[in-house]
Amino acid sequence: MLTNDYVPGAPNWVDLGSRDVAAAAAFYGDLFGWQFRRAGSEMGGYGMFQEDGATVAALGPLQEEHAQPAWTVYFHTPDADATTKAVEQAGGGVRFPPMAVADQGRLAGYTDPDGAEFAVWEPGTLVGLDKVGAGGLCWTELYTTDSARAKQFYGAVFDWDFEDMPLPGDAGSYVVASRSGGGQEGSHGGIMQLGTDVLPEGTSYWQPYFSVSDVDAAVDKAVAGGGAVLMPGTDLAGVGRLALLRDAEGAFFALLRAADPAVPADAGS
Repeated sequence: MLTNDYVPGAPNWVDLGSRDVAAAAAFYGDLFGWQFRRAGSEMGGYGMFQEDGATVAALGPLQEEHAQPAWTVYFHTPDADATTKAVEQAGGGVRFPPMAVADQGRLAGYTDPDGAEFAVWEPGTLVGLDKVGAGGLCWTELYTTDSARAKQFYGAVFDWDFEDMPLPGDAGSYVVASRSGGGQEGSHGGIMQLGTDVLPEGTSYWQPYFSVSDVDAAVDKAVAGGGAVLMPGTDLAGVGRLALLRDAEGAFFALLRAADPAVPADAGS
């Protein structure tokens, strides 16, 4: 699961681009109990979602022409220029080149070879989110039309390690991504291959998972706030209970209550 030690290649930021910042702040505030704090006027409406004063995510108005509301996952890089070159050499695209955010750090945005958008954050005075795990970002997941190509691309860009986990029946495998040399304890995300007929928009995308104590109650809140359910609360052995959703503007995200490793999988059966 995620930690905030933020080694190179690990997720260290997540933000939502919205057409209506006030409405999005209200939706996620009601859903997770987050408070939205706008940054200074020079930040153009961008601000932070906080829980007990700790930043857990961010939110701002859409900046790119024709962009759709979406969550963007950022990965730590010690050198955004070098990462940009690696993305280009591996067959990805540059949505926007590295740019400085005062003394806080530098960011850049990309697409992978199958169209999934992601970004990087090169820390300055701001290393990353204050809090991950309980109450915040706990996992990142790529839905892709070509998992083999995704492994090749992200391995070249971030030097991730991968482990294929067989899925039940003939559903193929789920790829667990980890920091280089980190093993399962250093895992931070997964890669799942799906056909274009299954992907909601027919294209690859990254989505964040947020940790909640009660998945079903959170699903009900999301629906009451105008969200839509793509997959209702579902138990997955060894993982926990999860649900896949779209918010009121159509941005994809997921909920997870992680399994308690101290509780046997057959407890209560």
